[in-house]
Amino acid sequence: MNAAASTTTARAPDSPAAQEEQSLLRFFTCGSVDDGKSTLIGRLLYDTRLILEDQFAALERDSARHGTTGGDIDFALLLDGLEAEREQGITIDVAYRHFATNRRRFIVADTPGHEEYTRNMATGASTADLAVVLVDARQGILTQTRRHAFIASLLGVRHVVLAVNKVDLVDFAQATFDAIAHEFHSFAKDFCFETIVEIPMSARYGDNVTTSSDRTPWYSGPTLLEHLETVPVTERDGPFRLPVQFVSRPNADFRGYAGQIAAGRIAVGDAIVAARSGRTSTVRSIVTADGNLQSASAGQAVTVVLSDEIDVSRGDILAAPAERPHRADQFMAHVIWFSPEPMLPGRSYVLRTEVDSVGATVTALKYQIDINNFSHEAAKSLHMNEVGVCNVSTQAPVVFDSYRENRSTGNFVLIDRFTNATVGAGMIDYPLHRAANIQWQALDIDRNARATLKHQRPAVIWLTGLSGAGKSTIANTLEKLLHAGGRHTYVLDGDNVRHGLNRDLGFTAEDRVENIRRIAEVARLMADAGLIVIVSAISPFGSERRMARDLFDPGDFVEVFVDTPLEECVRRDPKGLYRKALAGELTNFTGVDSPYERPETPELHLRTGGHDPAELAGQIEAYLLRR
Repeated sequence: MNAAASTTTARAPDSPAAQEEQSLLRFFTCGSVDDGKSTLIGRLLYDTRLILEDQFAALERDSARHGTTGGDIDFALLLDGLEAEREQGITIDVAYRHFATNRRRFIVADTPGHEEYTRNMATGASTADLAVVLVDARQGILTQTRRHAFIASLLGVRHVVLAVNKVDLVDFAQATFDAIAHEFHSFAKDFCFETIVEIPMSARYGDNVTTSSDRTPWYSGPTLLEHLETVPVTERDGPFRLPVQFVSRPNADFRGYAGQIAAGRIAVGDAIVAARSGRTSTVRSIVTADGNLQSASAGQAVTVVLSDEIDVSRGDILAAPAERPHRADQFMAHVIWFSPEPMLPGRSYVLRTEVDSVGATVTALKYQIDINNFSHEAAKSLHMNEVGVCNVSTQAPVVFDSYRENRSTGNFVLIDRFTNATVGAGMIDYPLHRAANIQWQALDIDRNARATLKHQRPAVIWLTGLSGAGKSTIANTLEKLLHAGGRHTYVLDGDNVRHGLNRDLGFTAEDRVENIRRIAEVARLMADAGLIVIVSAISPFGSERRMARDLFDPGDFVEVFVDTPLEECVRRDPKGLYRKALAGELTNFTGVDSPYERPETPELHLRTGGHDPAELAGQIEAYLLRR
C-alpha cells in the first residue's frame, strides 16, 4: 500500500517531563462532508510517527474492509471509531487525539461535517485556539464551510488554517487554490480571526502536511505541521474567575470552594468577592490534591478557603473585586440551534451555565443570521443549525461574563424541559439593564391573607385536551359546583381570552406558545388574589404546560387531561372546525396538521367516554376537597 508520496521527517516527542514544559495548542478540523478531515489527522499522526505497529496493522485490515481509497491506506479510519461512521464514510461523533512533537503538545478534535451534527462541531470548537477549515479543491467553498467558519468565530477561535485539500485531483492548479483562498478571505474578513493561513495539500498523499511538496512549487508557505508548531498561543487571561463547582465541608472546621480557575490568578492574601451576594473576603489558603499552594492560575483545579464565613454556593463565582462579572436576569446572546424542533420565543427552557441551572425564556428573536451572506434577517423562530441573536430572560439572576471576555463564564446551553435534550448553545454578548430600575413592590396583604378571607386554598385547575374534547363544558359545570359550595372562582377559557388579551395572536406554533404564556401569567395573578382558577385551553405542547406549572408552588397547579379520542372530537365538531381543517381550509389545527402532546403524568386523567360532564366535574371537585 502507498502510504506517502513524499519523504517524512521523523519528529519523535521528547520525554513526558520535557513535554510538560511545552506549550499546548488545541485545534479542530471542520468543513463539509468528505473534505478529508479525518484523513488529514490520520496522515498527521502517521507522518509524525505516532502510530504504533499494532495500530498500523489494524489500520491496514480496516482499510481493506472499510476503506474508500482503493489499495491505499485509508487514514480516516484512525479517527472514525464508530461502526456507523465507518459504514457511512462520515464522522458523527467528535474524536479527540493527543500528540506531541519536539516543539509543542497538541489536542486535536476531528469534528463532523454533516449538517445534522453541527452541535458536535460546536462542541469541538468551544475550547479550541485554532480551526483547520478543510475545503475540497474540486468543490470550493460550500455552505457548510461558511457555517463552520462563522461558528468558529462566534466561539472565540483566534486562528484559522484554510486547508485546500485534494489538490492532486485538480492537477495541483495554483489558479484553483488562489480562487478558493480569495473567496474565503472575502467572507471571513469581519470574523475577528487574528490569523488566516491558506495551505494547498493532499491529505491522502501527504503533500504539505508535514513536509513541503515538490508538486506545488508555486507555494512557498509553511506546511501544516510547521504552522501548528509556530502559531502564537497566548493564554486567555483576564480578571480572576473561579466558578464554584461545589462547597467542600468534610468537617466542621473546613469550608472550601472548589472549581477550576477560568481566568486570571489568585494568591493567598488576595481579596475576592462572591459575585452573587457582593460580599468580600480574602484568600486564607489554596488547597489542591498535591498540597497547598501560595498561588494558582487559569486551568488549575483548586479549593479556595476564605478568611470569612460568607454566603457562597454552587453556581456562584469568586472574582476579583475591582473587575466583577455581570449579575442579571436578562441578557442578549448569539444562539446556535441544534434541535429539529424550532426555537420558539416565549417557550420556557432550562438554561445551564458552567455551574448553574435555571429556568429561562427566549423573550425575543432579534434576527437570524443568513449563513450565505451573513446578513441579518427577520425571523419568528430558529430552525436546526441556524444562528440568531436573542434576548434571554432567566427566572433568577445568573452570574456571567461576556463570551468575548471569557469563554468559560460566558457560555450556556438550553435544555428542553419536556425531553431533557440539549437544543441550543449560546454565547452571551451583554446584559440587558432595561429592567434594572424595576423592583418588586412589597404589599402588606399577601396571597395567604386573601385566601383566608375567602376560606379556601387557591389553585389553578388546568384542563387540557383536543378541541371538542369537552373542556369548556366541564369547566363551566365545575365552576357552578364550586360556586354553589361558596367558593370564589373564575374560568379562563381559551376562546374567551382570544377575544381580548390574546386577540393579536394567531395559531402558529410561536403564537400558541405566547398564548399559553399569557394565560398562565394571568392565572398566577388570579391565584395570588386567592381565587380558584379554572383554565380551559387546548395547550397542545408539553413544554408550555410545564412552564405554566413552574409558576406555582407545589400542589397549587392541577393538570387535568380531558381525554377524548380524535375520532369522537371530529364526530362532535361543535364549531365546525374539524370539517374546515380536514378540507384544508383551516391550517395549524391541533390534531389534524398540528400535534397534540398528551400529558404523561397529569393529576387527573378524565376519560370522557360514557361519562357526562357533571360526573367528570364531580371528580375534579372531589380531588379539590381531598387536598
